[in-house]
Order: sequence, then structure tokens, then C-alpha cells
Amino acid sequence: MQQILVVEDESVIRTALRRLLERSNYEVSEAGSVQQAEAEFNFEDFDLIISDLRLPGAPGTDLIKKAGDVPVLIMTSYASLRSAVDSMRMGAVDYIAKPFDHADMISAVERIIADHPTARAEREKESQRRASNAAGITGIIGNCPAMLTLFEHIERFAPTESTVLVLGETGTGKELVARSVHQRSSRAEKTLISVNCAAIPDTLIESELFGYEKGAFTGANTSRMGLIEAADGGTLFLDEIGELPMEAQARLLRFIQEGEIRRIGSVHSRKVNVRLICATHRNLQQLSAEGQFRQDLYYRINVLRLSLPPLRERGKDILHLAESMVQSQVQKLGRPAMQLAPKAIQAITTYQWPGNVRELEHAIERAVVLSSGTEIDNESLGIDLELVNINRIRGQEGIAATPAPRTRSASEPQEDLSLEDYFQRFVLEHQDSMSETELAQKLGVSRKCLWERRQRFGIPRSKAGNTPRRRKTAAQS
Repeated sequence: MQQILVVEDESVIRTALRRLLERSNYEVSEAGSVQQAEAEFNFEDFDLIISDLRLPGAPGTDLIKKAGDVPVLIMTSYASLRSAVDSMRMGAVDYIAKPFDHADMISAVERIIADHPTARAEREKESQRRASNAAGITGIIGNCPAMLTLFEHIERFAPTESTVLVLGETGTGKELVARSVHQRSSRAEKTLISVNCAAIPDTLIESELFGYEKGAFTGANTSRMGLIEAADGGTLFLDEIGELPMEAQARLLRFIQEGEIRRIGSVHSRKVNVRLICATHRNLQQLSAEGQFRQDLYYRINVLRLSLPPLRERGKDILHLAESMVQSQVQKLGRPAMQLAPKAIQAITTYQWPGNVRELEHAIERAVVLSSGTEIDNESLGIDLELVNINRIRGQEGIAATPAPRTRSASEPQEDLSLEDYFQRFVLEHQDSMSETELAQKLGVSRKCLWERRQRFGIPRSKAGNTPRRRKTAAQS
């Protein structure tokens, strides 16, 4: 939908023009002056600006330079040839006289927008193109800028043979990204072998990755192929590579450099053709600086890097993911159609999700199982909406949930409070300056909930007017 900004000081004309444009499926914003338009809007967000010539403070033609590449249509009740020519000379794309014919106005708007593609329109086309590419990424849902960038990088990286390093917090879906890279590569028909380096004991990791010959150690009764060799011709995904022991790191480095492996207990090397994808939630650069991860290995695997944003930074993606997961779980369990209640939506979009997509998936699965009706509420999700709101208020006031330890004086308030402690402190500190309604709104709870918590914590309600007024003395009279 195209965006149009109308700058007109007469509210009757401004409203009439907005309704006319909205009936033609344009999205319209309004301003009463050049100054207001400049203060409240970013002109690059619009496809067209329609402005009156004579405005309080500054003429509408001032918008022409300020708007940059956005076309400006000037309208005026002073339908003289001179004012029209002057406006066009200053850069206006067209000129229309008031009172204007509705059909003429719509025709002019359609023609100008068609002839003058703006930066916003180009961004929309690019966003649609990237969203279309994203639709081909199997199993990953997302439309926020960070995810669209990720999809674009997957498209570029997948056809290459370069090593890929996937970075992201636990539960963000790093293995899904690795599978997407493999499926869009020339090795898609070959094997993808996934290895969780953190799940294999240090004493077994080398034999699991590189294999061993019969008699190499006690219990090696037969020769065994390693996982790297098993991935020959395909892709090897090493998840949580930051947990790999130093000895295994040295052997892995040789495999990356030479493209060959040697089984434990063997004197012969084998050439292998394997595309390597690694993933970690740890800071490998910091680990290598601290000597806990080989620096040369870090440089070898940090060729093409894909970064997965945490769920809390993905905006509306959270709700889209939740709704998709609800439908998936409903079909899986054979339940009737279900939807998220308003409180559940509020809880999902305000909770911080430290476990990211994995935590959200488990919460949705639990909610679908526990809910008996057609709506899922926040309680079945296991999210205490009141505590989430209180925690959000704490964050806004700069009070950390787990502050770094430091020396405090005896008069300083304790900041490492539980949420219930914080509730009590907030009420006691603000009840003299706020009404009960204001307190409840600040804490994100109802007045009834505020009253119930007062009763539970034994916090008396501060009543205005309880302090006795001092009598006037005779002198004061």
C-alpha cells in the first residue's frame, strides 16, 4: 500500500483529502504545517507528498528540498499561472488548483507514483524479493530484517564449498540453518551428518570423528569408520564446536587443511571430500584469546559466518512462530483448531525467551496439551504475565535482575531483589504520589490484583487526607 503525506492547514480540506485517498487504497498521514511534517515524519517513508502552497510558518514549496527524492504535488486556491510555474521551477512534480475535482486528484496521484518510484518503493520490492527467497528456506520462519539478511546469506553461501560458521544462542535453530545450507548446495543428494561435540565424552570424541583400526586400543575388536569419513561426498555439521577438546582440535585442523584423515591406530591417511559447517553459542574469538580454543582452527572455520538473532530481538516473528507452532501441534495431536488468547499474545511478545525458539516450542506444546477449549491463555503457556510486566518495569527503571556484585554503603537500597520484593518496594515508594489506578498501570496489573497483593504482603493502602491538618494560630488568623 502506497504511503502519502498530506500537508494542509485547513482541517476540513485535509480530512476530505485523506478520506478520498483512503477510498482509493492509499495509506495517508497528515500534518498542518511544514514544521509539523518535518518534526513528526521521515519523508523517505512516503511515496508522495501533497502540500498546500500557502501554509503557516513556511510555504509548501519548502518541502521540495527537504523531501529529497520523494515527489511533491503542490495544491493551492490561488490558481494563477505564475504560482504554478514558480512551484514547478522549484521542483514540484505537478500543480493542482483548489477546489479540485476528485477524479483529477486521484488521476494525478496515480500518474505521479507510477512515474516516480521512491526509495521506499524500492525497499518494499527488495523486501518482497528477500521474503520470496526466504519462503524457500525449509523449516525456518521469519520476516524481520535480521532473518531476511540471514536467508540472503544462506542463498549466497550454500552453492560454495567454503566452511560455514553458524553463531547464535542456544535454541535459536542453528541446526536448521546448517540443514538449509546443505539442502541448497550441490551436495544436497549426499549425506548430512550432524555431530553434537558437547554430547560426546572427551575420551571418545576422536574415535567417533576419525574412526579406529582393529586393536588400536582395548575393546577395539573391529575397525570402525569415523563420522568424517562417513560424510565423504556430503556435509559434516559440528554443533557446539567450542566444546571440542584441544587434542581433537589439532586433528580436525589437519583434516580441514589437507582434506584427509587418519584413523586411530592406522599409519595410512585417507582423502575425504567433506563440506564442513560448524556452530556454537560461545565466543570463539574470546576463547582463542584465552587459550581455550586453537586460534589457527578458529581462523580456518571462520570463513563464511551466519548469525542467528535471539528470539527476543525478532519482533513480530515471535507471534508468527507461535501461531505456526500452535497449528502444527494441533494437527500432531488431532485437536480441534485453537488460537492464542489476547493475554497469551501479550505474554508471548513481552517475555524474554532465554531458551529462544526451543523454549517457545516446548511452551506451545505444553499449552496445546493443557488447554481444553479453543483458546490458549498465558497460564497454560506457563508464563506469569504479572511478573513479566513487573520485570519489564524493572528493566525500564534500570534495575538489573542479576546485577554485578559491588560494594554498597549501608544507606544504599538492595538492588538484587526478587520480583515480589520489587513489587513491594515499588508500591511503598510510589503510593504517595500515584493513585491506585496509576500504580496498577505502571505495574501492568489490574486494580483487583494490586489490592490482592497488598493484602498478601501486608502493605497498607496510603489514603490521602489521613494526615491531620495543623490548626491555624490566632496570629495566623
